[in-house]
Amino acid sequence: MENQRLSLSIFFPCYNDKGTIGTLVLEAKQVAEKLTNDFEIIVIDDGSTDGSRELLRSLQNEVHQLRLVFHKKNKGYGATLRSGFKASVKDLIFYTDGDGQYDVKELPLLWKKMSKDIDIVNGYKIKRSDPMHRIIVGAIYQYIMKLAFSLPIKDPDCDYRLIRKRVFEKVNLKSNTGTITIELVKKIQQAGFKFTQVGVHHYFRTYGKSQFFNFSRVIKTLYKLIILWFELIIFSKKNKENL
Repeated sequence: MENQRLSLSIFFPCYNDKGTIGTLVLEAKQVAEKLTNDFEIIVIDDGSTDGSRELLRSLQNEVHQLRLVFHKKNKGYGATLRSGFKASVKDLIFYTDGDGQYDVKELPLLWKKMSKDIDIVNGYKIKRSDPMHRIIVGAIYQYIMKLAFSLPIKDPDCDYRLIRKRVFEKVNLKSNTGTITIELVKKIQQAGFKFTQVGVHHYFRTYGKSQFFNFSRVIKTLYKLIILWFELIIFSKKNKENL
């Protein structure tokens, strides 16, 4: 297979994910070894205080391909992803969250879809495994984001992606919050890169809790999304008209 000649970076954002991050790293190694002989695994720890860092340091003795990036303090999900994209040096970059709600063993599904004319393979949740209020809010959020930003994929909130490293030669991300997923997809689309999609499974969180679902964070995210909409939709149209 042609993709076997490509190198692979796998990274996980981590914030207080001690109960899941170790298993993800070990499974990532097993999966990567079947796809390519040139890979790295990176964990970006965003100021964890639950012992995640100590666990990760001990894992380096077992997983020699593991590199660790530690933020001195919590910077936010967007900043963590940006650190991951910057730290990744291989041809293809795969990332998913460190909370274990996605199965890293499904990465080959994305790998098979990465053909010559594709730049990003985006997962979409076959079925969301969350409390009902999160399912409802998530469905509304997806609908509004796809409509407002004219996004080319069905599930922009699914953080299970395989992206060519060269994408980031043109795409410069700025978000420090969860709005980065919308910024990422829209900027890749605006840069002319090609998408495809594949369904992946989503599982209940078994350790820790979501950092998003509190009132102040939701309000902050909505504010950031409005600013992002003006920047990527309104101002972008005006700039094109002035050319």
